[in-house]
Amino acid sequence: MKLRTAIVGLGKIARDQHVPSIAKVEGVDLVAIASRNASIDGLPSFPDVDALLDGMGSEIDAVSLCTPPQGRNAQAEAALRAGKHVMLEKPPGATVSEIAPLVSLAKQKGVTLFATWHSREASAVAPARAFLADAEIRSVHVEWKENVRKWHPNQDWIWQPGGLGVFDPGINALSIVTAILPRPMFLLRSDLSFPENRAAPIAADLEFTDAVGTPIRAEFDWRETGGETWNIHVETDMGRLSLREGGKKLFIDDAPQVDEADAEYVGLYRRFVELTKTGALDVDLSPLQHVADAFLLGRRHGVEAFIED
Repeated sequence: MKLRTAIVGLGKIARDQHVPSIAKVEGVDLVAIASRNASIDGLPSFPDVDALLDGMGSEIDAVSLCTPPQGRNAQAEAALRAGKHVMLEKPPGATVSEIAPLVSLAKQKGVTLFATWHSREASAVAPARAFLADAEIRSVHVEWKENVRKWHPNQDWIWQPGGLGVFDPGINALSIVTAILPRPMFLLRSDLSFPENRAAPIAADLEFTDAVGTPIRAEFDWRETGGETWNIHVETDMGRLSLREGGKKLFIDDAPQVDEADAEYVGLYRRFVELTKTGALDVDLSPLQHVADAFLLGRRHGVEAFIED
């Protein structure tokens, strides 16, 4: 029997990634949409998750939440209380602490809660983790830079408290780093650049380390206009590992090892289907915790105002 799934929040990421990925995965069907101002022809549509659960509660098994993180906690709680499996788009919430009650509720109801990190499904991430498991890591440098006007046009929520600002893409890098490094890391320094008219940073420069003192630096910037830079470089005793293009390509000493097409969200939905067969949970909050730490230790630097074109 297929997992009958409803998408809540039909924005750009849902249309570009979730909808087509569901169509490619066996064992899952898209059966409904809940969105304030968007719909898909041929599918039942509801204004919010409460109306969805009232109108089709017996006809859906799972809810995929693609709404902004602010306010998503209440949506997830409603779906879990109704006995539905829940998939959370990244970041899983606006705060770290709001997730623990959802985990407890999912366990109580015997349903799946899946906090997704789509970048971990990039084709080169697992091979990079395998390579680094046997390597002596000397340093890590993350470069994650893009043009906010291209990737988040007119998305005011992303500049609001809880929207994360440049950490919305930066958390993708952190999700990869925490997946491929063999030891946990922790933050030492955080420099955050805030436009004078925004509540979230447009750039961040972070310094981490781990239990053996490995230097780990991450640079996030939304002001890049010359094309995207989504790279992670790891210097090791076995050569320089480079993950490029957001984890799709792997190089060792500039020699290509992996170069495969994007199938991140297909991987997420395959994982979701497997989890729901037993009601298992998959909730790793380490990327979000690192972002929270960046704000805790953040030194604020004012920069010029950001004005949408």
